[in-house]
Amino acid sequence: MDLTPRPTPESPKRKRRFVPAVIAGLAVVAGVVIIGFFLTSSIDYYCNVDEIGVRDGCDDTRRVRVQGTVDEGSLESRGSITTFVMSFNGASLPVDYEGEPGGIFQECIPVVAHGRIVDGVLVATRIEVKHSNEYEAENAERITEAEKSACS
Repeated sequence: MDLTPRPTPESPKRKRRFVPAVIAGLAVVAGVVIIGFFLTSSIDYYCNVDEIGVRDGCDDTRRVRVQGTVDEGSLESRGSITTFVMSFNGASLPVDYEGEPGGIFQECIPVVAHGRIVDGVLVATRIEVKHSNEYEAENAERITEAEKSACS
């Protein structure tokens, strides 16, 4: 009687279980990378005018939200484009906005312009003038700083 153990052939079940696990893992990694890319590229960085080109994220490589005060005498309408200069802490930034900002938009008031910086000009797609009560409560010091730099 021969009592030596017989070699067992490799089970194909192990290979089949391994392949779906690898595919599922790759799908999860790809999903995380894609979601991370889209989330980081869709963020509008919030900057003051004096932070443009100085603070990380406040440059011409992405969309930004820029806070400043509309300079007195800088507001002009050229066809469908509204142009003005906004300032904060001694720094100025020209702004081009397609359309009429409307509402209470005027010179010497703090605004937030959303857009991209192209050749040193903020090409705005949205202008915000009035902050919500929630924003005012959370960012009172920003509003105070902006109002200090407003026209007299």
